[in-house]
Amino acid sequence: MLQTVCVSSPGSWTLRDSNGHRDDKQTSWRSGFVRTIIQHPRPRHDPKGPGRARMLKKIQICLCFCFVSGILYKISLLTGCFFSYMPMPKPFLTPEQVLSLGKSIIFLETTERLEPPPLVSCSVESAARIYPERPVILFMKGLTNHTPLDLNSSYTAFSLLSSMRNVFIFPLQMETVFQETPLLPWYNQVVPEEEKNWVHVSSDASRLALIWKYGGIYMDTDVISIRPIPEGSFLAAQKSQFSSNGIFGFPARHKFIWDCMENFVLKYNGNLWGNQGPYLMTRMLKTICNLTDFQGTEDHSCPNISFLNPQRFYPIPYPAWSRYYKVWDKSPDFSHSYALHLWNFMNHNRKVVVAGSNTLAEKLYKAYCPTTYQDLIQNTQPRDFTPSDEDAA
Repeated sequence: MLQTVCVSSPGSWTLRDSNGHRDDKQTSWRSGFVRTIIQHPRPRHDPKGPGRARMLKKIQICLCFCFVSGILYKISLLTGCFFSYMPMPKPFLTPEQVLSLGKSIIFLETTERLEPPPLVSCSVESAARIYPERPVILFMKGLTNHTPLDLNSSYTAFSLLSSMRNVFIFPLQMETVFQETPLLPWYNQVVPEEEKNWVHVSSDASRLALIWKYGGIYMDTDVISIRPIPEGSFLAAQKSQFSSNGIFGFPARHKFIWDCMENFVLKYNGNLWGNQGPYLMTRMLKTICNLTDFQGTEDHSCPNISFLNPQRFYPIPYPAWSRYYKVWDKSPDFSHSYALHLWNFMNHNRKVVVAGSNTLAEKLYKAYCPTTYQDLIQNTQPRDFTPSDEDAA
């Protein structure tokens, strides 16, 4: 028997047969979704004629379209198919909607610059390629909600990164990021203009808050991804018994990150570089783990946290950072690495990748961020810099 759903009152749906008789069984749903079954209207005497029937049918079609679109959108988020089917265009997605997936790769730019340099672009692009089914988000302090970021942007890196289907660029709004965290009272009291290392300190704080709230992986903007990280909760050892905070990953609401935020405020010293960053991670890790020297390429296992071998991200240590910008007779073996940290803080942007230079960095760009290399690097000119003692060695 043909049945049609008729709305009798808000939240109440009654089944009628094709002759207009009420079924003895009535079903009610209380839900946020509109449930509609489209049927040809049952012929009956209507003084307004077929015009009203056509209008009702149009309304039913619109409601059904909205319902199906909403269902497909929800399914795409839950099944990991977010980027294979995205019914809502990227410009209309909010940070909350993207971050709520809980698997984001997060980058931060806490300066005011609006043109990400090639190394930043390479870091974001390489992550987007290595993690194609995960959102890759670049938060930029210099952006506002009114800054246009379309494909025709005058900023080359914006156009390049925005064209990647799983890359999102959002303003970094710290007052929002620190809400519901131990960092908010500190942020409300601190005076950025009086802080010696505010760019670094604000970045240290923001990465903790974002990972605690939403989970995922944080990476510095000078980290080139080369293969997926298999760990869920991890810290990266810069050397034996010392943790970096340049890359780490945790699920949302992890206790270790909450404890780090509390210690951030308790032991705050903005004049001591790294006190809120790698030194914070190291002293907090020591409270739960007996740190020993690494042997070979093995990782350390602490309670609910993996402490990953320096080979995973720092196979070239910071004193030798310039080796990334040298020509190697034989390329180094990075088979034990998940990503490579290029130590831009040590470089201070003095050395750049130059097309045709055949340096290790150029080879990494070609392999892991080819779009950045093609669009941004080929026209880059060498910059003058004073060689250090290490360069001359």
